[in-house]
Amino acid sequence: MRLNFTLLFFLLLGQAMAQKTSINGRLSDSTGEPIAGAAVVELGTVNATITNAEGEFSLQVSRSGARLKISSVGFHSIEVDAKDSFMNLTLAHNDSHLDELVVTGYSAQRQQEISASIVKVDAKALKDVKSPNVSNLLQGKVAGVNVVSGSGRPGDNATIRIRGRSSISSSSSPLWVVDGVIAHGTPNINPSDIETVTVLKDAAASTLYGSRGANGVIVITTKRASGDGTFTVSLNTGASHYNRGNFQLMNSQQMWDYYQSFSNPNAIPNNITSEVLKTDYNWLDNGTQAGQFRDYSGSYVGKTEKTTFYASGNYYKEEGSVKGFVYDRISGRMNLEHALTKRLTFKPKVNATYTTTDSRQHSLYDMYLNMPWDKPYDENGKILNPQAGGITWYGRDNRNYLYDQQFNYGKGQVFDIQTNLDFSYKIASFLTFESMNNLAYYTNTSMSYTDPQSNSGLSNVGSIYQFADKRIVRFFNQMLKYNNSFGKHNVSALAGYEYSDYVYSSVNATGKGIAPGSEIVGNAADFQGMGGTKNDYAFQSGMLQVNYGFADRYNVQASYRLDGSSRFGADKRYGSFYALSAAWNVHNETFFNWKAMDHLKLRLSYGEVGNVPTGYYSSYSLYSLNGQYNGMPAAIPGQYNNPLVSWEKSKDANLGIEFGLVNRLDFTVDLYNKNTDDLLTYISFPSTAGWSGYYENVGAVRNKGIEVAVNVDLLGVNSPVSWTLGLNWAHNQNRIEALKDGVDIPAGNKRYSEGRDIDSWYMRKWAGVNPENGAPQWEILNPETGEVTLSSNYNAATLQYVGTSSPKYQGGAFTRIGFKGLSLNVNMAYLKGAFAYHSARELFDSDGAYPSYNQMVFKEGWSRWSTDNKQATHPLASYSNTNNSNKTSSRYLEDASFLRLRNVTLSYELASDLVKRAKLKSASIYVSGDNLWISTPFSGIDPEAALYGDATSQYPSPKRITFGLNVSF
Repeated sequence: MRLNFTLLFFLLLGQAMAQKTSINGRLSDSTGEPIAGAAVVELGTVNATITNAEGEFSLQVSRSGARLKISSVGFHSIEVDAKDSFMNLTLAHNDSHLDELVVTGYSAQRQQEISASIVKVDAKALKDVKSPNVSNLLQGKVAGVNVVSGSGRPGDNATIRIRGRSSISSSSSPLWVVDGVIAHGTPNINPSDIETVTVLKDAAASTLYGSRGANGVIVITTKRASGDGTFTVSLNTGASHYNRGNFQLMNSQQMWDYYQSFSNPNAIPNNITSEVLKTDYNWLDNGTQAGQFRDYSGSYVGKTEKTTFYASGNYYKEEGSVKGFVYDRISGRMNLEHALTKRLTFKPKVNATYTTTDSRQHSLYDMYLNMPWDKPYDENGKILNPQAGGITWYGRDNRNYLYDQQFNYGKGQVFDIQTNLDFSYKIASFLTFESMNNLAYYTNTSMSYTDPQSNSGLSNVGSIYQFADKRIVRFFNQMLKYNNSFGKHNVSALAGYEYSDYVYSSVNATGKGIAPGSEIVGNAADFQGMGGTKNDYAFQSGMLQVNYGFADRYNVQASYRLDGSSRFGADKRYGSFYALSAAWNVHNETFFNWKAMDHLKLRLSYGEVGNVPTGYYSSYSLYSLNGQYNGMPAAIPGQYNNPLVSWEKSKDANLGIEFGLVNRLDFTVDLYNKNTDDLLTYISFPSTAGWSGYYENVGAVRNKGIEVAVNVDLLGVNSPVSWTLGLNWAHNQNRIEALKDGVDIPAGNKRYSEGRDIDSWYMRKWAGVNPENGAPQWEILNPETGEVTLSSNYNAATLQYVGTSSPKYQGGAFTRIGFKGLSLNVNMAYLKGAFAYHSARELFDSDGAYPSYNQMVFKEGWSRWSTDNKQATHPLASYSNTNNSNKTSSRYLEDASFLRLRNVTLSYELASDLVKRAKLKSASIYVSGDNLWISTPFSGIDPEAALYGDATSQYPSPKRITFGLNVSF
């Protein structure tokens, strides 16, 4: 916590004065969390102290009843009378945070100095959702940041997009930075180690990261020591329940009734009689569970005159809500800072994780498709094998997936370590040299075992697949930092050189003909296949940034970065990027005299950043060497070279306004316009060309939008109950401005087209049911006249644009209520206007096309056509239907809007007298629930998973109940 010169003066003089009365106390926020580094001052004197890491203080005051003033950055100050020898005090959050330091990338700035679009998320706001992955913790917390949990399987990361999608072929994911080090993908760290997360949204904020910051940057700072030695233990346990959403399967009776509705009953096999009703097996109940999880953490913080030390360890184990998958992780971190001399400080850091997975997971695909008329066990509980014959089986392919599952399995191990040997040297009071040197090592080994007894292992007499890869990333940053003040002028600057490289290699082999139980590929009788790869890349960059501030009123920032990437050819290897931004703190002007408005700041920025291709060799000719000719390796041409391939460039403008009213309301509004051109597009050659194609810079995409965030203190500073409310809302409009020769580019069930959203669906348009005969209908569109006619011939229907998967708007809401040690936190997330293709309905809502698959129960408002129900949503069903009604069309395109109760947490900070009796510093307990409720029109399991995942066998985010205990010694 940064102290001002006045407070230091108080501390020095206060220690020299003889006092009469001792006052002790503990300072916390509205949720019971201790506040470290707060100033406690006896008014009318120079007597003062500060709180330690646990919020505790001790002060000798001149007399009983002396008046104390308690203040801390980010909180409203209070004044109290020192009447008791021990005082429990609470400060209310002041969310304006004008003097709060915010990590903005390579440096830190006070909130009122920031001129770019930057949002800081405190660690407390990340503690609500229980997940081992940091990517899942940001949902609904930052305007303009779309976080979608594409899978609820333990350990899986979320998909994150900041201000829309800016590229067709390159990555749209943000860059992650941990303690100044650029991470490869989403960092694998313990969320309990996080101090703050800062989201850099516009070019002015992310330009210093150059080409890798084009999609926004998420900066993580981990914890440091701040106060006396403290050991903290956090114990959490609970269960994750499979979240079925709105999707329900038919039971035995419903399936029988469905068969009775077929228009061609004579086609139904003779063995399907009412006898099937004697079995009503729920495959989903059998394959899902309340998956137990445990999360145990311990940390120690300590500080001496020359050294600060933070160390932590974490053990996290979670069973999936789908049976048979176990995620197990051990992680540890050490952050050390030691002042070797008054000028030289060493800052080594180590973070390591070891993760294992054991996968005997039940098949989501099979659990949903298997018929309720089939029972997987015989009378003695033995698993049946329908493929062996002699068993009546109604479901698809005579397949009981449980039979193979009892034999086959997979295992995986990941070791991931990041080490830093950093130091800083203070050349002068205003000039510092900082050196950051990081080495990251990642290795992954996995195996898949197929037993000779299993149906899938019969043909090869079993098989064993083994895979191993490793990744080594080096990162070096050497930087000079300048910071000086001249009266009302403040100037800070940095100049640096950065280099990083990446090397990846993998090898895999499959052996067939194995002894049961053997997990070694070398023990196989023969090789079935082998493979491997190696790739690498490197970046080097120079950067410069200058900040100028005048009288806390005007702030200007200019940034420049020269980026070099090995992913381009020699002709276009380097790109230069820049940004300019300015901020005006209107509330600090002498003419500003509106008492109701606490602060008013205007921000304006413009910048240019680049984006690199996903492929590491986009400018080169590529050959495959996996061919053979006359017993020798043969080279097969693939990608053709283009030495002129260059950076995608995003030109980003941002206008922001921040203001606060009556010390209780804070508003932030941002308007932005981001134009990305020179899109990297793969141009395919005709099949006769020999080469597959090449990359070219052609095309443009625009994203523009508005973001709004509001925070309200509902009851005010003087209320014994604190109640804060936060809302954020964001709208982004995406549009493809140009493509090569204006020609559309197919992309599965989507299509890239000038003038349209980059995520536009392109398929046949469903026109409902013909009321006369119950046949399906689609639209035929005359391209010349625009006339629309209807047809029951699927192949004659017109492919056309039918919506997008981009939301119209999205955001989140939170509320925190605190009274003494009791607090209640509620977080919600919402999304409106995105359409997801519910591909599962092609199988589960197929009108009889897949009669050996289970089917979904109709949602409210759906009905089947009959002579008595001609205005139906679903066509006439028939056994082995061939009318193509279940083929890809907008029939299965559904509104994926949702409002989700992301988390509810009730916590209690134990009273100080109870804590003291137990000889503790602090203790708290809590109960938390994740994903307990969702409102959505989507008929599937999880609208989030369907937007970015597979709607046929999606693994939904589970409902989770957590109980926790936090104790500090």
